[in-house]
Amino acid sequence: MKPTRIAAVMLLAVTALAPLAGWTQQTGVHRTDLQRHDLSMPGWEAIQVRVDIDPGALAPNHRHPGEEIIYVLAGTLEYQLQGKPPVTLKAGDVLFVPAGVVHSAKNVGHDNASELATYVVEKGKPLVELVK
Repeated sequence: MKPTRIAAVMLLAVTALAPLAGWTQQTGVHRTDLQRHDLSMPGWEAIQVRVDIDPGALAPNHRHPGEEIIYVLAGTLEYQLQGKPPVTLKAGDVLFVPAGVVHSAKNVGHDNASELATYVVEKGKPLVELVK
């Protein structure tokens, strides 16, 4: 890959993740990017992120441009998906969030909680859109 293309890809990745920096630092939600790979479907990629949420902290209403598959690694998290009753999950539980569905996650336990979030999304779109 040419240096200018590498720089463009890095700029796109930083731009796509920039909206996360502001609200995650302020809300006690800590995101660690683990991997990002192109899929066999042109224009799509898979992204894996570890999300750590402090006790009582909330990842506010947001949506993604593709599906999110959640595996709870530790703690107790309450998820609220648009149009559905809240669901409380603990370590070992899973959740599927369809593309574009507004949702939030709150650590309702007394310890830190974490999840492995896997996104299947269109390339070039912001990974997270905050929703008021």
